[in-house]
Amino acid sequence: MKNIQEKEVIYPEVKPGTTVQIHQKIKEKTTKGEEKERIQVFEGIVLARKKKKEIGATITVRKISHSVGVEKIFPLYSPLITKIKVLKKAKVRRAKLYYLKNYKKRLKEKTL
Repeated sequence: MKNIQEKEVIYPEVKPGTTVQIHQKIKEKTTKGEEKERIQVFEGIVLARKKKKEIGATITVRKISHSVGVEKIFPLYSPLITKIKVLKKAKVRRAKLYYLKNYKKRLKEKTL
């Protein structure tokens, strides 16, 4: 058996109820056909975290953009994610906050 060395990425403690900014690399093609790379920032509340600390771990992030709810699922250990910044933490009692989709409820903020 081969010993595979995996690059361990350490992210801040990302739990449901945390407001985060996720910086993700995106490749685009210009009108001339050249590939261009930029960093896109997505800011929102973490609704769920799945698979804890495995390689396939994901987080679901939701934000309201122009009165329309937008959700994205980010693989945590993807090389395309450059940075995760924690902005706020909230006190929650659930592991999955899917009820925030249906209600415009505010979460109680916790001090960092």
